[in-house]
This record gives sequence, structure tokens and C-alpha cells, in this order.
Amino acid sequence: MTKRTKKSGLPQELSVGDVARRSGVTVSTLHFYETKGLVSGYRNAGNQRRYPRSILRRVAVIRIAQRAGLSLSEIREALETLPDGRQPTIRDWRRMSGAWRDALQDRIENLLKLRDQLDLCIGCGCLSLTDCPLRNPGDIKGKSEEIT
Repeated sequence: MTKRTKKSGLPQELSVGDVARRSGVTVSTLHFYETKGLVSGYRNAGNQRRYPRSILRRVAVIRIAQRAGLSLSEIREALETLPDGRQPTIRDWRRMSGAWRDALQDRIENLLKLRDQLDLCIGCGCLSLTDCPLRNPGDIKGKSEEIT
């Protein structure tokens, strides 16, 4: 018999299939997250994989962070800051997303700069290996070695 919460009557534990359906990820994605240390489950008395109901919030945080372009290692590092591996609260989310904001802003600025340089490169058509800002930013190669 599945344990249910007292307040809502909803199940306290979920099967891997239940988590996949409710979170919108595949079963293999959940297993992958588990191998990367992002989520954890346990085996019940019948040796079936089970997850606490709170995993749904954790998977949601992982998916949002991935969509924002964060690597799984960056996400894992943030989740590891939670005491006792507990699920993220609203306060935790604000702290994590605030910490990610600067890194995301840097990525945005770099992509905009790349886009603008790409427009210039297409305009000139040179694709020079010695002074192309895309291939050789700041003429680094020219300072260290001769390019042919």
C-alpha cells in the first residue's frame, strides 16, 4: 500500500514512471540525473525504485536551469548547497537563480559580441587567420607565432 500525505492524501513516494509522467522527462533522463548526483531515490521492500514526492520540484529546478544554459555540474553544485540534500524552497531558488544571473549575463554579452563580430566578418569576407576577431581575437596568434 502506498503511503499518503496526511494533508492532501497524495502519495508520499512516486515510482520512476510516475515522476517521469508528472515532470515531463523520460525515465532514462531520471536515471541519468541520478548518475550525475542531481536526484536520488531508494528501493522499497519490493525492490522497486521510489522517489520522494518532493523530487518533482527538484526536477523542475533542474529543467529550468538547463533551459537557461547551465551545465549539469553547475546545477549539481548549486543543489549541493542545500542542507541535508533537501528540496529547494522559494528562498533557495531565489538564491540559486541570483547566483546564476551574473554567469548568464556574461554569456548573453559574449553571444551578442560574437553576433556583432560575425556580422562584421561576413561583411569583410576576409576570414584572415592573423587578424580575424573570430578566429584570432586580439591577434593572439600573431604575437606568439607566425601564421601561414
